[in-house]
This record gives sequence, structure tokens and C-alpha cells, in this order.
Amino acid sequence: MFKKKECVAMLLAGGQGSRLYALTTKTAKPAVSFGGKYRIIDFTLSNCINSGIDTVGVLTQYQPLVLNEYIGNGQPWDLDRIWGGVKILPPYQGQKSADWYKGTANAIYQNLAFINRYDTEYVLILSGDHIYKMDYAKMLEYHKAKGADCTIAVIDVPIEEASRFGIMSTNEDGSIYKFTEKPKNPDSTNASMGIYIFTREKLQKYLVEDEADPNSSNDFGKNIIPNMLAAGEKMFAYPFEGYWKDVGTINSLWEANMDLLGTDPVLDLNDPNFKIYSRNQSNGPQFIGENAKIVNSYVTDGCEIYGTVKNCVLGSGVKVMPGAYVKDCVLMGDTVIGSGATVNYSIIDTGVEIGAGAIVGVSKDKAKGITVLGEDIEVPNGTVIEDGAIISEL
Repeated sequence: MFKKKECVAMLLAGGQGSRLYALTTKTAKPAVSFGGKYRIIDFTLSNCINSGIDTVGVLTQYQPLVLNEYIGNGQPWDLDRIWGGVKILPPYQGQKSADWYKGTANAIYQNLAFINRYDTEYVLILSGDHIYKMDYAKMLEYHKAKGADCTIAVIDVPIEEASRFGIMSTNEDGSIYKFTEKPKNPDSTNASMGIYIFTREKLQKYLVEDEADPNSSNDFGKNIIPNMLAAGEKMFAYPFEGYWKDVGTINSLWEANMDLLGTDPVLDLNDPNFKIYSRNQSNGPQFIGENAKIVNSYVTDGCEIYGTVKNCVLGSGVKVMPGAYVKDCVLMGDTVIGSGATVNYSIIDTGVEIGAGAIVGVSKDKAKGITVLGEDIEVPNGTVIEDGAIISEL
């Protein structure tokens, strides 16, 4: 008889990621490349195993093929377990109907059988599109110490940015007395990180009630959290201090990649005590040509650099040919920058080939926005692609 699990994690990874435009045309947002050798979902999965949580349901929906293949049996994250481990949970045909996930709450509701199978006491709800390192075990201890029905992780944000987030207003003991989604005049700087711990019985109760309400948006932020507060449930904010970034936009994805750079990076991926695991295999060593110039850049295995690279994050197998100049860019795996080409302030997806003498984007100080080229695009020799363009195909 398998023993019950104390805490099961449910990872919401089915969003379309429309604000990443060309990068998510063929790929679910959590499977988008990050930091040269990772994908966004690596952070949440690594957080789970580093926190001692070995049972994770990954709820997929939009363009799931790449994500499903990437996760596989969960072995890179030590989540290939006989009892527990990582499980892909797409929408499925039930006795009465077959439904796409209608919202975050409905997605969890459709998978209550998975949660109940492990007879778990606590349920951790996570999002698959954030970059951060967090020990969920500490949050769970806080939840238990407070005797909470629901605990919500919060991060302190500047007051001028608080209107972009769901804001938790709290008492001195951390208990939540008000939750406001994107308030015009925020009275607190405790921003919800979209990370929740529920006592299973309470979660099930409110999910069932929410599903029965025809007027509900079936969303945690819009429905479940406000309903629990209105009913007087014990709800607490858990203060998180550390790096956290929602990479749901082109700008925020670029910024998070740049946070890896420098001698004292804001986001350190080389901490041996809290590793971020990945399925991506080594492509062998880098090769730096005799005329190459590399400044303040993150260069992953298998790259060949013959030109100039400044302030960039390069994925595995990138080639920068002689005379090419690349600055302020994120180049994902197996991209080729042709001889004499210039690429500025851009995000270039996997498998892109930029022809000799082509010009992509302009310098960051002159640009209207970040230039984005989607997966497997071939840019002909001498082509000029204007700054701020977002291109899925040529």
C-alpha cells in the first residue's frame, strides 16, 4: 500500500502566452527557452524537488507537444517516481462532457481526482511561467504554523508598480483582510506571486462551489480567493524575499535573461545548494575563434564564436560567424548569425538562420522595441529587419 503524500503540487502550464507573440506560436509559454540551456518550466519543477515535493501534476492545454516531450518521465528533475513523480494532466473526456480548462480554478477542479488519489493534506498551486528559486517547504511550514486554510506567497513591490498586481492587504500577523486585483490606489505593496497553498478539504469545497456558479470566471484571483475571504476563512500572506519575475512579455523575458549577466548577477544559476535542473544535454565545449570578442555574455555549451558578442545570452549550439556583431540579444539554441550580419536588441528563437550581411534591429538606445524572430526562420543575405518587428515567419 502506497503511503499518502503530505503535499501535492499542481503546476498550471496551459496558458497561451499570447504576449510572447512569435515565441509561442508553436510552443506553450512554459516551454520557451531561457538562460541559454533552460526552459521556463525548469524553475518551478526544480523548486519542487529542491523543496522535497515529489508529486507534481502539470496541467497542459495550449500547444502542449513540445512541453510534453520536454518533461517526459521527469527524470532530469528526479521526478520519475513509481508513486508520485510528474504527471501530464491535459483536459480529458469525462462522463458528462469534455471541456477545455475554462480558468485556473476550473483546471484544478477537473483534476481533483488526481489530488485525492494521493490522500494529500495540502495542495500547492503553481504557475509555469515565472523565473525564481524558492523553497516551498518553508512556505508550507508557515502555512501549518498559522493554521491557515490558504496561504498566498507575496513579494514586496514598489508602490508605483503595485497597480499591475493582485495586492494583499494584511494585518500585523500576516493575515489577509483584503485582496484587490490591480488596484488604482493600492494600500499595500504585497503583490501576489500566484503561488498558493491550500488545505485540501477547503480547496475542494470552494472549487466545487465555484464550478456550480454559472456566473463565475472559474479563476483563483477573481473568484476563489475573494470567496474564501468573504467567508472568513483563515488566509495568510507568506513574504518571499528573493528574485522573482513573471516572464509573460517580450520585455520581461529579455530583462530576466539580462539579469544573468555580470560578475555579481541578480539571478545566480550556479548555486550548488539550489540547482536548476534541465533536460537539455551538453553539445560539447564552446569554441572561441582567434578574432572573436566576447563581453559580459552568457555562452552555453556547443557555441562557436568567431565574431563579436556583447551583453548577450547564447543558447546551446549558437554560431556567430566572422565579422558578425551581436549586442543586447537573447539567442536561443542552434541559431546561426551569418558573416558580417548585425543583430541588436533582439530575441531570436531556436533554429533561426540570419544570412550574411543582414541587419536585425538597431542599438538599444535607438530602438522602438525588442525585435523578435520566431522559430526556424531563415533571413536571406542582406535583409534588413526593422527594430521592434515581431515575426513568426518570412
